[in-house]
Amino acid sequence: MTSPDTTAPEADTARETITFSDLGLSDAMLKALKDVGYETPSAIQAATIPPLLDGRDVVGLAQTGTGKTAAFALPILSRLDVSQKSPQALVLAPTRELALQVCEAFEKYAAHMRGVHVLPVYGGQGYGTQLSALRRGVHIVVGTPGRIMDHLEKGTLDLSQLKYLVLDEADEMLKMGFAEDVETILKDTPDDKQVALFSATMPAQIRRISKQYLNDPEEITVKNKTTTSVNTTQRYLMVSYPQKVDALTRILEVENFEGMIVFTRTKNETETLAEKLRARGYSAMAINGDVPQVQRERTVNQLKSGKLDILVATDVAARGLDVERISHVVNYDIPIDTESYVHRIGRTGRAGRSGAAISFVTPRERHLLNAIERATRQPLTQMQLPSFEDVNVTRLARFDDAITEALGQADRIATFRDIIGHYVEHHDVPEADVAAALAVVAQGETPLLLSPEDARAQRHERVERDRGDRPDRAERPERGDRGGRDDRGDRGDRVLRSERPVRSTGKPMASYRIEVGKRHKVEPRQIVGAIANEGGLSREDFGHIQINPEYSIVELPADLRGDVLGKLENTRISGKLIEIRPDRGGAPRRDDRGDRPDRKSYRD
Repeated sequence: MTSPDTTAPEADTARETITFSDLGLSDAMLKALKDVGYETPSAIQAATIPPLLDGRDVVGLAQTGTGKTAAFALPILSRLDVSQKSPQALVLAPTRELALQVCEAFEKYAAHMRGVHVLPVYGGQGYGTQLSALRRGVHIVVGTPGRIMDHLEKGTLDLSQLKYLVLDEADEMLKMGFAEDVETILKDTPDDKQVALFSATMPAQIRRISKQYLNDPEEITVKNKTTTSVNTTQRYLMVSYPQKVDALTRILEVENFEGMIVFTRTKNETETLAEKLRARGYSAMAINGDVPQVQRERTVNQLKSGKLDILVATDVAARGLDVERISHVVNYDIPIDTESYVHRIGRTGRAGRSGAAISFVTPRERHLLNAIERATRQPLTQMQLPSFEDVNVTRLARFDDAITEALGQADRIATFRDIIGHYVEHHDVPEADVAAALAVVAQGETPLLLSPEDARAQRHERVERDRGDRPDRAERPERGDRGGRDDRGDRGDRVLRSERPVRSTGKPMASYRIEVGKRHKVEPRQIVGAIANEGGLSREDFGHIQINPEYSIVELPADLRGDVLGKLENTRISGKLIEIRPDRGGAPRRDDRGDRPDRKSYRD
């Protein structure tokens, strides 16, 4: 496993000399680690495991992909009392995907322990499965805050004997609006429990939670020199929107990839792009927030097993994915924020493996590329669209490899040699011509090599076929993001009022006012997370979000049901009731200080 730099001097030394056997782990844990091929602990593991084994509370600050799961799972399993059937450990995770990943890790590390039961608890899964498992008895529960709260309110989850509580990716949980649930769970569990909090950042709210609910925690910070993995090569391709499908097809032709995730900005685009890739002969499937959980799990398992090569996904659906086969990540739509970029390319180049990330950048998105380079402190290398000659070189290499592999099957070669010899004898044709004819039969109608004319014809055909799927302007970065005329006093305000969003779904939208704004230090993602969680909405249901100093305007479906609004009445963001109600005043106006409301468009 790789080990990024850590601020603790002793951990720097430990990286070179300490092994897992030096950390005080049980024999069962050491056997499991040997099975999975882990030899030396990462920096966060070397610094975190000893204090956790000693019973101390810990705050661990480290980026994703640094081995945080093993850092808390191994100490918990080492101290687990298998004879106690009520839950001893609770791990809170922001998404169901991450919860499932953590469960898999616990089961992997418990391979040499008898009778350890781990239960994932998340929304979208039937209560029956969870209830029957809880009745039989579980040792470790891994779940999302919302579903854990549901069980606590129903009295179906008993945490009175809890010994260990872990907050995994705590900053993400708070950004998604789970702050109240997390604090309620912390209050409702035994005071003498051991708490481990893991986060990539330390905002003020997490600092407050640490001081209030953790007992003299040891704070461990692991720093990366950059916010992206050094094992991942990062490139970008300047491309216009109509060229994207053709560009992706060329890249798939020339890149030597094993498994790939292609990220798009919207749910609709995942399905559309996956269908286009399948039409071109690639094994591709889509996952997004609308895909049922059972199907999402099945798709991810197919990617892990090699039955599927390409996953087309949105950010939310792919959070927490850790699939060893993912060698490439393609940002088909470049993300509008740098955090999403870091998360996306973090799906490859993990735990010492090499990876590749390629981002498609349209000319009007160049400012997003510059922002990513500044934030990650790493320049992205520009690549050129693979030419038809590049494609042909790759196709010939693969054709040669196929011949070489076939020549290794001696028994089958001997049989066909006799058949070819019989044909040559009776038709007076050179063996080389027969071999070429067999290649034609095997290749079918698709030419093995592309000519410049073929490449131009294919590109024109694809552009014409895909033209109707081009997203409307609402799915692209807003003009205001480019620092254009929208920023110039009243003139820009008139643009804000006149440009209404045109959604690709055609769903009519209505404006709702909530009583939180800039003064309460809210961000759009907090608003989306809180309203989606409480109201049972998806991110596709959100239009523009305009944040003013004292209040915010959120666009939601015009046909929002009364019971959904009822659920949202008691919703809090940053500790304040949002008091949601239909906005009767039209578009927000500039206040007396001349502040212009933040304007963003949020979709899964």
